[in-house]
Amino acid sequence: MRNKLYPSYFAWGAIFLYLLFFVVPGVMGFYYSFTDWNSYSDEINFIGFDNFKEMFSPDENYVDFIVNTLNFTVSTVALKTALGLAFALALNEGIRMKGFHRVMIFMPAIVPMLVVGLIFKSVLNPATGLLNETLRFLGLGFLAQKWLVDAAWAFKSIIAVDTWKGVGYIMIILLAGLQSISKTYYEAAEIDGASAWGRFIHITIPLLMPALVVTTVLNLLHGLKVFEVVYVLTNGGPGWSTDVLYTVIFKEFSMGRYGVGTALSSLLFFVMTAAGYFVIRLMSRQGEEH
Repeated sequence: MRNKLYPSYFAWGAIFLYLLFFVVPGVMGFYYSFTDWNSYSDEINFIGFDNFKEMFSPDENYVDFIVNTLNFTVSTVALKTALGLAFALALNEGIRMKGFHRVMIFMPAIVPMLVVGLIFKSVLNPATGLLNETLRFLGLGFLAQKWLVDAAWAFKSIIAVDTWKGVGYIMIILLAGLQSISKTYYEAAEIDGASAWGRFIHITIPLLMPALVVTTVLNLLHGLKVFEVVYVLTNGGPGWSTDVLYTVIFKEFSMGRYGVGTALSSLLFFVMTAAGYFVIRLMSRQGEEH
């Protein structure tokens, strides 16, 4: 048996690289979040919780950026889960050309976010964009909006674009979960007189819970660390209305405020860790209860 096992030192190289490029920078970043590290001085002084106090100061906008991040996360988690589950349920049935439909819905997920952002920045252009031009052509010009330059619509547009790109990935995971559920459960429930809604609530959802836990955690982590779609579409504008934590971190580092930037990164890390842990615990417990 010993001869069939790989020696443990085979993993030392990977462990060393992980420690060097992930753990050590993370620990250093956590330390620097308590300093006044910046590009304007060669001195780095320990300032305690001053950076974190600045984040929650009423004179700053950081709380608004945190709220934007949470709004984006909650909205995209809900939309992707609902639409992904709806598509998965539809494509799990015997509809025609379901293979083609699966490919078409999943295809945006493999396109780089930078490319998606550039395409939709053109599509949503208020003057010459495809969306507004199509609405005007159909006589629905009153529905045309300044999608990315109006504060009332910019954030909603970003959420819509991110949902369009990511829903196919969620659909595939949920579809795999649905196909792993034995049909005998549904046949037995149907014989007992259970309605379609009853079968969905009492069979599909509980047995699909492991897949739902995975998709919810993936959506949650993606939402909290969103950057590319916001940066490409609006760069946080108009004004600061669509700024999220990662775009603010990018701007803080760009301005040489490294201490504040690392403090924001540290805060986001702890929020992501706590949110992921509690979501897994909560949804796993609900699955066990059913």
